[in-house]
Amino acid sequence: MPLTLNCPDFPEGGRIPERFTCEGDDLSPPLSWTDVPEGTRSFALICADPDAPAGTWYHWGLFDIPADQRELRAAMPSDPKVSGMRQAVTDFKRPGYGGPCPPRGHGVHHYGFRLMALDVASLPVPASGHCRDVEHAAEGHVLEAAVLTGTYSR
Repeated sequence: MPLTLNCPDFPEGGRIPERFTCEGDDLSPPLSWTDVPEGTRSFALICADPDAPAGTWYHWGLFDIPADQRELRAAMPSDPKVSGMRQAVTDFKRPGYGGPCPPRGHGVHHYGFRLMALDVASLPVPASGHCRDVEHAAEGHVLEAAVLTGTYSR
């Protein structure tokens, strides 16, 4: 079976609950994954909104997630390092999760949480690296990826 990413709070294509957005508590959602490919040495997670007015907007970059980990609890701290994992700088100009916050009246936006199983234990991303740097560093190391898409509008 392929790598699968899930959230108990919203299904694939479902509306992201307000508590995980700028209109709520702006908490990162809980995520879990199954069917990890053989040879996985770490994971990286990117959350991005391709519907943003100025182009793709990056909401979260978490990487160097241990290979034996299978979940992320809700409300991850926004520290650059959390339990050995690292968080990239988002388009909000800070590390950690920044929830959906589309312009009012801009319609439904799609937020893709992309989990990548990697063949390396760590990515060479500088301490102030952006989510795009994580994507670039992961190129050529992705064994398999899974995407969970949630929606939100204001």
